[in-house]
Amino acid sequence: MNDKMNEKKSGSRGNTAIKLISRVIRYMLHYYKYLFLLVIVCILINAVTTVIGATFPQTLVDDYIIPMLASGSRDFSGLAADLVRLACIMGIGVIAAFAYNRIMVNVSQGTMLHLRDDLFRRMEALPIKYFDTHVHGDIMSVYTNDVDTLRQLLSQSIPQIINSVITMAATLVTMIVLNPALTVISILTAVVMLLVTSNFSKLSGRYYIRQQIDLGAVDGFIEEMLDGQKVVKVFCHEEAAMKDFHEVNERLRNSTNKANRYANLLMPINANIGWISYALVAIVGAILGINGLAGVTIGTVVTFVGLNKSFTNPITQVSQQINFVVNAAAGAQRVFDLMDQEPEVDDGYVELVNAKEDENGNLTESPVRTDLWAWKHPHKAEGTVTYRKLEGGVVLDDVDFGYTDDKIVLHNISLYAEPGQKIAFVGATGAGKTTITNLINRFYDIADGKIRYDGININKIKKPDLRRSLGMVLQDTHLFTGTVMDNIRYGKLDAADEECIEAAKLANADGFIRRLPDGYNTMLTGDGANLSQGQRQLLAIARAAVADPPALILDEATSSIDTRTEKLVQAGMDALMKGRTTFVIAHRLSTVKNSDCIMVMEQGRIIERGTHDDLIAARGKYYQLYTGNFAD
Repeated sequence: MNDKMNEKKSGSRGNTAIKLISRVIRYMLHYYKYLFLLVIVCILINAVTTVIGATFPQTLVDDYIIPMLASGSRDFSGLAADLVRLACIMGIGVIAAFAYNRIMVNVSQGTMLHLRDDLFRRMEALPIKYFDTHVHGDIMSVYTNDVDTLRQLLSQSIPQIINSVITMAATLVTMIVLNPALTVISILTAVVMLLVTSNFSKLSGRYYIRQQIDLGAVDGFIEEMLDGQKVVKVFCHEEAAMKDFHEVNERLRNSTNKANRYANLLMPINANIGWISYALVAIVGAILGINGLAGVTIGTVVTFVGLNKSFTNPITQVSQQINFVVNAAAGAQRVFDLMDQEPEVDDGYVELVNAKEDENGNLTESPVRTDLWAWKHPHKAEGTVTYRKLEGGVVLDDVDFGYTDDKIVLHNISLYAEPGQKIAFVGATGAGKTTITNLINRFYDIADGKIRYDGININKIKKPDLRRSLGMVLQDTHLFTGTVMDNIRYGKLDAADEECIEAAKLANADGFIRRLPDGYNTMLTGDGANLSQGQRQLLAIARAAVADPPALILDEATSSIDTRTEKLVQAGMDALMKGRTTFVIAHRLSTVKNSDCIMVMEQGRIIERGTHDDLIAARGKYYQLYTGNFAD
């Protein structure tokens, strides 16, 4: 029973591998169909010249050597002419071999270029949920290790296999024409070699997939340790980290060892079977030739021995390439798993457009950039289009949400934020504060209820347009490799230098920026490792400021700033929030005292709401959080 189940699994894996490799080839042909046809033509030419070279010994022995020995003639003119022709033919074969290998380098590297581009394009279209549930180092491994296995497949394995198959076919036809009896020996040994190759490939194939998964795990672990080196050293966790790394590294060694155990045996076994075939052909051919049977001559035997090697060598070469093919199939599975991920769904049709307003207050779309933005709302039923000014009003109406269907984390959330109001969320970690902001910008979609933005259901708004209207400053800042100016301009890619500088001044970041070695042109690398955490946070605030959105989400925006810096930036933050709808998540309750409304959350529910004074007077949860008095 177990043997049958294992056989079925092996067959399934084999079919999957064939489908994956076929998909890689189709992908390549999509971009390089004609170049690949040229490669096949060059391979055909090379195979034909190889067979011609392999049959020349018969001509040499039967037409020149034996007659010369019998007659004592020393006339080599005919032989010289044949040798010149053979040299020309073999020269053509060398040129064809060089051409197809050189072309395949361009084809393989070009295919890798398109593949990485398409992978990155698909990654950029994936929802945030995908990145929240997958190790980033493992995703990186797809771009590097897994894609690289396909480079080996395209540049070497595929052309080698095609060349071997064509050479075998041409050699087989030549052997049958030359002597069918001796051909049977070569065919029988070739069948044995193919059976060995098939069985060993199944044995190694199951471990190549495990190897690629374990390789991704190693990459993910290393990335995690690099990001957390300070924590590792603070808690003296080096030895434990080394032990954990050894475990994941040992799993990779084990799976790689098992994959290569069978793969490395395959070529020597086939090579030895080939030598057995070589010896059998030589012995049987000599017997037939000595006895004058089956029309076998000495030249036939000499030539057939060479043809036998030309027939069995490709199988040995294919068996060597099979290892790369199986490994590439494992890599291709991970590549296409990422490629086939469902992109973020966007059914929105309401767009954010530049608008202009006439003296009667009517809005129309403007073809040029203006300081006025409006929602362009097509009404399909009426066949009309209306425009509504972008103001930043947000309403949540009885919203429920869960990251999984079986666990709801937000319950009956209702609130409204008029344009320009400041709404604060406070509560213990895990109460659901950040989750609400993730729903407003549609990083996740709600399970029940409605969220309206300027009176429009956010499901109707195109996600890029919705997010363009929202500025965000997160607790964990991320700075990109580039200048300080580039990182501020990330909030508005067409912003002039003057706009970026004004945004920096608004965030009180201008002072420290000008003290940097090259001011605004200072290069930042390693996520801004050459800046303090507070300085990085100020740049993130400046980035939001230059975007000039009508609504802001500040998720612990000042949590990484010391008290002194907080006082400096608070004025800038107030200026940034002025006239904008702002959602603030804060643990420092002193930063939300001036909010228009404070929402106190606990276990996914709003348990209190009101102004600071109202909530203090109520002496409830907010009062306890603010005063630290949990006795009441």
